[in-house]
Amino acid sequence: MHALRSALFIVWLAVTVVPVALAVLLVSVFVRGNPVYWTCVFWLRLAIWGARFICGVRWRIQGMEHLPSAEQSQSAVVLLAKHQSTWETFAFPTLMPHPLAYVFKRELLYIPFFGWAMARMDMIHIDRSKRAQAWSKVAARGRELAKRGIWVIMFPEGTRIARGKKGEYKTGGTRLAIETGVPVVPIAATSARCWPRKSFLLRPGVVDISIGQPIASSGREPAELMREVEAWIEGEMQRLDPEAYAHSPAPQRDTAIPA
Repeated sequence: MHALRSALFIVWLAVTVVPVALAVLLVSVFVRGNPVYWTCVFWLRLAIWGARFICGVRWRIQGMEHLPSAEQSQSAVVLLAKHQSTWETFAFPTLMPHPLAYVFKRELLYIPFFGWAMARMDMIHIDRSKRAQAWSKVAARGRELAKRGIWVIMFPEGTRIARGKKGEYKTGGTRLAIETGVPVVPIAATSARCWPRKSFLLRPGVVDISIGQPIASSGREPAELMREVEAWIEGEMQRLDPEAYAHSPAPQRDTAIPA
């Protein structure tokens, strides 16, 4: 039954992405920025609601009060999130009260319809084979987006991580926050509980999302700041999904420094 529902969900994604992507391409001929972004988010809402009603993937979220409100349009932050599956990449723009800019590999732009629509948004796509150039682009675009109050979101581990595991936390996100002078916000998400990495088989259940307090970046070192982010996220992951971390030692968490 899970396989059948998952197959129906993939069909749902394919059927709905085509008209929405065409609408994005049409809208982007006349306007850019928020109208294009929210048109794309409309499809993402279809995606996560499809996962809910077809596959039984629900969610609950805590810590929304730690984010700048929708009215604080110029309060930029860098969101640093746990990455376990495709689910959170679809869900975060629908859950946040403000436009997000993902940092992602440029190969995604070549996906028909989906990638074409992404190319029309204010995102940061990079060539991972050219690391120095990639960082220069992230820094330049990050500063530009921060001035406009757009929130940049990055996955510090760089790729999807299996449930109960921890990847290497890279300092790109904290470097960007320090350069732009904005706080970082750590986010834990247990999406692999329902949608495992490298799998199209979805299981019913609840994805827990926890948003931490903003951590000021001023006067910090990237590696030291990322260690604090990592400790919070991994500690929160163990709290949210204790079954997956039953044999892992609990990390030591520093107290977040409010921005």
